Amino acid sequence: MSLRTVVWGTGNLGRAAVRAVQAHPGLELAAVLTSTPAKVGRDAGDISDVEPLGVVLTDDVEGVLGARPDAVVYAASGDLRPDDAAADIRRALAAGAVVVTPSLYAMYDPRSAPAELRDPLEKACAEGGSALLVSGIDPGWANDVLPVLLSGLSGTLDQVRCQELFDYSTYDQPDAVRGSVGMGGPMDQVPLMVLPGVPAMIWGGQVRLVARALGIELDEVVERVERRPLERDVDNAMGRFDKGSQGGLRFEVAGVAGGRDVVVVEHVTRIAPDVAPDWPSPADGGAGAHRVVLEGRPRIEVTIEAEDEGGNRAAGGNATAVNRLVAAIPWLREAAPGVYDALQVPLSPAVGRLGRG
Repeated sequence: MSLRTVVWGTGNLGRAAVRAVQAHPGLELAAVLTSTPAKVGRDAGDISDVEPLGVVLTDDVEGVLGARPDAVVYAASGDLRPDDAAADIRRALAAGAVVVTPSLYAMYDPRSAPAELRDPLEKACAEGGSALLVSGIDPGWANDVLPVLLSGLSGTLDQVRCQELFDYSTYDQPDAVRGSVGMGGPMDQVPLMVLPGVPAMIWGGQVRLVARALGIELDEVVERVERRPLERDVDNAMGRFDKGSQGGLRFEVAGVAGGRDVVVVEHVTRIAPDVAPDWPSPADGGAGAHRVVLEGRPRIEVTIEAEDEGGNRAAGGNATAVNRLVAAIPWLREAAPGVYDALQVPLSPAVGRLGRG
């Protein structure tokens, strides 16, 4: 029997999650939860750029979880509401549903997560007989399973560097782009995403996860941030970004061992492709890419460019992140109750999806 799966959230990730569940031969889209009143009553296919699916969007969380679904793809944002997101996820786990989500950043490496966050989630898993996997930002595979997999091709390894290189004018998410990332904001105001301690809270778990997989004992995890102002006004789908406001953000979260960076997660983001031309960019000049560089002998570099929703690379990144999570649901459904990390849950091939349209 197909696993009855709920998508919770109807934004950029939620749209991709609906498509991912619909495409998976072992899953059945049981319900879609939205917090947007105007979307209630619409067909899930209508908001996901696919054919009508016969599943109507609802805001009835109690009713949906009361039907005891097998799994929940929690695609609602946790950026500005981490406590609410954690409470939602605990509720779904306690109801017996496997949960996959990118929304609890501190849980990317459960071993280093704060006990006050991890312990209640583990308790909910035990109560519901359920399992949790948190992964997906950047997207997750680019900062965990991919670099670890590629390391198997190395002789000697000096550094692992995972890069996200993106033109954020293609990422139609104003709250994140303007609010969290600070694009278009004043240069004398530090954006939420790079306030001291925040980058390490979000990406430090991934750095520790890779280091642990490679048997590296880290001495510390450090943050470095660089910002650039716009040299001209920029207009895009999110409005105007004024000259002199922030137009570029580059930061890295680095795991240090023996006085040198050994595992690094780096972000290079722009609000227009000509901002900070000296910073790294996608090799093909496109709007976005994910790159893993293993410095050593041999030197290995792999770049992945994904597109969806009419050639949009931000949408492509979202789709790959959520497809990795959705494909993990059958494995998690068979696993013992508990909290899992991205290195414990295997990547699942796209069996049965060829020719499904």
